[in-house]
Amino acid sequence: MFILALSFASFSKALAGTYMKTSITQIERRFELSSTHIGLIDSSFEMGNLLFLAVVSHFGAKLHRPRLISAGCFLMAVGSFLTGLTHFFMGRYTYSTVVQVFQNDSANIAACADPLNVEAGIPMELPLEGNKEPGTHMWIYVFLGNALRGIGETPVTPLGISYIDDFSKPENSPFYIACLQTISFLGPMFGFLLGSYCARLYVDIGFVDLGSVTITPKDSRWVGAWWMGFMVSSALLLMSSIPFCFLPRSLPTTGNGTNGGMDDNHNLKLGDIAKGFLPSLRRLLGTPVYFLLLCGSILKFNSLIGLFTFKAKYMEQQFGQSASRANFLIGVLNLPVVALGIFLGGLLMKRYKLSVVSGVQLSFATSFAAYLLLLLQFGTKCDNIPVAGLTVSYNGLVEMLFSECNTHCSCSAEEWDPVCSDSGITFISPCMAGCLSSSGYGKNTVFHNCSCVSVSYPAGSSTSVKLGQCPHTKNCGRSFTSYMAVSVLSSFINSLGITPGFMVIIRCIAPELKSLALGIQTLVTRTLAGIPAPVYFGALIDSTCLKWSFKKCGVRGACRMYDSDMYRCVTVVAHLPGSDHVPQWFFVRLHHRHHCPVKETVSQTAAGERAAIKNCGRRS
Repeated sequence: MFILALSFASFSKALAGTYMKTSITQIERRFELSSTHIGLIDSSFEMGNLLFLAVVSHFGAKLHRPRLISAGCFLMAVGSFLTGLTHFFMGRYTYSTVVQVFQNDSANIAACADPLNVEAGIPMELPLEGNKEPGTHMWIYVFLGNALRGIGETPVTPLGISYIDDFSKPENSPFYIACLQTISFLGPMFGFLLGSYCARLYVDIGFVDLGSVTITPKDSRWVGAWWMGFMVSSALLLMSSIPFCFLPRSLPTTGNGTNGGMDDNHNLKLGDIAKGFLPSLRRLLGTPVYFLLLCGSILKFNSLIGLFTFKAKYMEQQFGQSASRANFLIGVLNLPVVALGIFLGGLLMKRYKLSVVSGVQLSFATSFAAYLLLLLQFGTKCDNIPVAGLTVSYNGLVEMLFSECNTHCSCSAEEWDPVCSDSGITFISPCMAGCLSSSGYGKNTVFHNCSCVSVSYPAGSSTSVKLGQCPHTKNCGRSFTSYMAVSVLSSFINSLGITPGFMVIIRCIAPELKSLALGIQTLVTRTLAGIPAPVYFGALIDSTCLKWSFKKCGVRGACRMYDSDMYRCVTVVAHLPGSDHVPQWFFVRLHHRHHCPVKETVSQTAAGERAAIKNCGRRS
C-alpha cells in the first residue's frame, strides 16, 4: 500500500513539475515578462526545495515519514493551486490589435491614418498592451506558488525510498524502487501532453466568444489556458496526500529486512541527531572520487536544466512551431527514449558486469557522444522570417521600421499586430504596411491598398495583406524534422550513461553515507545549476530579441520576435561549459595512471568494492 501511494505521489509531483516547464511561454506572455524573469520564476522551485532538502534528508528518517510525505504532497497541492488561482484575479486577457475596435460588422478600417484627417475611421491612439490589466505584477504569486511546491516536494523521494528500503526484504527492494521509478516517469510524459492540450485552448476559454479572437496558437501574442493544468495537478497532489495519513510510522520487518533503527530512535532528541551531521558531511566531501563526480554533475546539470526549461520555446522561435505542438513532440518522442536509455544502461551494467571504472567510461563515452550530437542539432536552422524594418528593409537600403511609404500614417513603433503580404513579407502592423482600407471580419480581415507593399514589389502584384505573421518556408519543415531526429538520438545516447554514473556514486562511499551523499548531490546541483541556469539562459535569450512589446508608461514587456541566428548561437554558447567530460576523463586517467586494481564486478560484494576504491584513492 505504501508503494502504491508513493508511486501515485511521485507521478503527480513529476506531472506538476513538468507542466510548469510547458507553461513557461504562456506565463511569459500573460504577465508580459522577459525570459530572464521567467527563468527566475522557474528556479523558485529549486529555491524552496533547497531550503529544506538537507534537513529533511537528515532528520526525516527519525520522524514519522508517511505523515511528512503527506504534508509535503499537501503543500505541493496548495502551491499549484495558488499558481493557477492567479489567473482569476487578473481580469480578461486582451491584446493590442486594430481589428478589436470593430467586432460587430465588417467595418472598413483605414489603418494608415493621417493625423490631420479626422474622418479616417479609426482612433489615432491604440491602447498600449501594458494597459490590458493593472495586475501584471501578480506574477509574484506564481513565483511563491512554485516555491511552495518546491518545499512540499522535499520529503517525498528521500523519505519514501528509505522507508521502502527499511521495511522490505533486501532482494525485493530494488524491484520496488524500479517499479516506483517507472511509474514516476509517466508523470513527465503526461505533463507534456497536458501542457500541449492546455496551450491549444485560449486562456479565457468559457468566458469569451472565441469567434472574436483574431489570433492563432502560432501568434506570439497567443496565450493558452495555462492555469487549467495547475488546477488539475493540484487536485492530483491533494488526492495523493490522503493515503499517507493512514500509514504507520514503522512496519513489521520481514525476512532479512531491517527497521532502519527506528525502534532505537523514537526517543532520540534532535540535538543528538544533529551532532553527527557535520562530521558525516566532512567525511563525505573528503572523498576525492565523490567530490570529482559532484563537480561533473554541476556542469552537466547546468546544461541539461537550461536546455529542458527552454527547449519548447526554442522549437517555437527557431522553427515556427506552436507551443502545443512543441510540448506534444517532446512528450511523445524525447521522454520515451530517455526512459529506454536509462533501462538499457542498467541492463548493460548487469549483463557485462561492468566495474566502477568501466561504468565511468561508459558514462563518459555516452555523454561526449551526446554532446557532439547536441552541436550537430544546433546546426539545423531556419532563416529569419522576412519582417519589413526588422530583418529586411522596405526598399533594399536600410532596415528601419519607418519608410517613405508609411511616414504619413502616424504609426506607433510599439505596435505588434503583424500582417502578411502575398510575397511572404511580414509587416509589424497594417499601419506600417500603409493600408488604406479593409474587408472581412475577425481572423479573416484583409487589408487593401497598402502603399508599402506596392512600393517594395513590382507593379501588378497584390497590394493586400492578411492578418497574421507569414509562415516559415517549406525548407524549414525539413530542417525541423532533422532537428527532432538528432534531438531524439542525443537524448537516448545521453540517458545510457545515467544509471552507470549513478551507481558509481553509490559505490564510492560508505554505506552509512549513502542517503546523505544523494541528498547533498541533489542539494548542490539544484543550488549551483537548478537556480542559476534558467536565469542566465533566459538572459542570453533576451539579448537576441528584435521586437519587444511595451506595457503601460513604456515599460518593456515580453519579446515578440527573436533573431533566430543569434538565438541559436547563444544557446550553443550556453552549452559549452555544460559538459562533465573533464571530471569523468580525469577520474578514469587517475585510476589507470596509478595502476589501481579496480577490477571488481557487479556480482562482488559492496564491501569489497568500497575497499578497493578506498585503497585506490589512497594510492592516487
